[in-house]
Amino acid sequence: MITQHARHGMVTAPHALASAAGRAVLQDGGTAVEACVATAAALAVVYPHMTGIGGDGFWLIREADGRIHGVHGCGGAAAKADLALYAGLNAVPWRGPLAANTVAGTISGWQAALASDGGNLPLERLLRDAIAHAETGVPVTGGGAQIAQGKATELRAQPGAYAAIFEPQGVPLREGDSLRQPALAQTLRRLVADGLDSFYRGSLAAEIAADLERLGSPVAYEDLAAHHATRPDPLHVPTAQGTLYNSAPPTQGVASLLILALFDRLTADRADGFDHVHGLIEATKQAFVWRDVHCGDPALMEVDAQSLLGDPAALDAMAAAIDPRHALPWPQPSQWGDTCWFGAADARGQVVSCIQSTYFEFGSGLVLPATGITWQNRGASFRLAASGWNALRPGRKPFHTLNPALAVLRDGRVMAYGTMGGEGQPQTQAALFTRYARYGDDLQAAISAPRWLLGRTWGETSTSLKIEDGFAPDLYAALAGAGHAVERVGGPTAIMGHAGALVRHADGRIEGASDPRSDGEAAGW
Repeated sequence: MITQHARHGMVTAPHALASAAGRAVLQDGGTAVEACVATAAALAVVYPHMTGIGGDGFWLIREADGRIHGVHGCGGAAAKADLALYAGLNAVPWRGPLAANTVAGTISGWQAALASDGGNLPLERLLRDAIAHAETGVPVTGGGAQIAQGKATELRAQPGAYAAIFEPQGVPLREGDSLRQPALAQTLRRLVADGLDSFYRGSLAAEIAADLERLGSPVAYEDLAAHHATRPDPLHVPTAQGTLYNSAPPTQGVASLLILALFDRLTADRADGFDHVHGLIEATKQAFVWRDVHCGDPALMEVDAQSLLGDPAALDAMAAAIDPRHALPWPQPSQWGDTCWFGAADARGQVVSCIQSTYFEFGSGLVLPATGITWQNRGASFRLAASGWNALRPGRKPFHTLNPALAVLRDGRVMAYGTMGGEGQPQTQAALFTRYARYGDDLQAAISAPRWLLGRTWGETSTSLKIEDGFAPDLYAALAGAGHAVERVGGPTAIMGHAGALVRHADGRIEGASDPRSDGEAAGW
């Protein structure tokens, strides 16, 4: 794969059909925001194991005039989702009705992003490709088939329409089989006819709530009706390369920024050498320790994330705690999550970084029969505790691994980047940003190059330092010698996430890249 270049606009997403849907909107005169809505809708259809309209989503938008703003399409816990509901359990189940305990915020995120945008394409146009793919069917990808096979037993056991849609012949769909979702197509048509707000208020919302109740979820119509997207200011931190931005809590965006802010204070002369990789890993540990103590629903946080990022002395102290030659003992508790990051840039200068997810593969496993919506299990991350970090309570927003990244570099370049992968998201962001912006690597090369992952993702239970083949041979020994629990995982693997990036240059040129570990592409024109 090579870096793609364009002048009029570009979209990158982890599925080529989604990238094509977004590019077509740009070609029809749409904005980058409108292209991202089309891309998001298409991903909900063609990549249902990773995302869907029954999940949450976060946006970072950089306007042509330089203004940067965010949208959080993030739902809170249902009014009935209290400790009494989970009496006798030690944890919220990962699958099933009790895992489907938060409102899905993705559609509200689309609505809010479009409301503040200058585009004028009708919603019918933006959802056109997604509706067609859901109605006529799309070929199942190799990665999608592998996940469906691996998770079949736990998913087909859930109430709802999962088996009818994803195992129509009684077995998981295989690579190349056609996946049709007529009920989801009809739901998207209803959103076009009645407006995106109908997902939360009105007859569609009532139908969604009735399905959830029948399947045993605590999410009710009143929970949907009370939900609205929010617009917290993005977090930001200066570095030698420029100003970096990410989403505010309850996302782990602060961790992504902390890693790069701490590494900015370390010495590392070349990409992918020991100082680079070890430095980022140790910065990750410092960032994750802070995140896991302090980060969650912003209404309940006792420490302000932006205040930390804006305190050079505090960042200096955290960086000073990093031993340049020895690994900090690990592990700490880690986070799960499967996700789709995508981005778009248009000729006007708008650049968007966007991410949405149903958390685990196929979320809670609940597929609503009447609407074809796969509902997320984001609330499975809540702790069943009376108080403290991420403790379950009605209305509370759960901690999110989702975090879209954006950077404004000192020479005027604007970079949108991100990945799926739970714990791996901040780490992959750090790898590709430093390779491109600090060391000057080609954009596609920065994504395609081998990566590492401290912790777990994609169902991995080990908390070792997983690292792909392809680095200099002496790096593996050097990392092990420094005390890292090195676990080599072979060639490029999806456990490292599906990354993507776009860069808009000051002269209007756009370059984009997609991850060879995914089924996507960077589609420009």
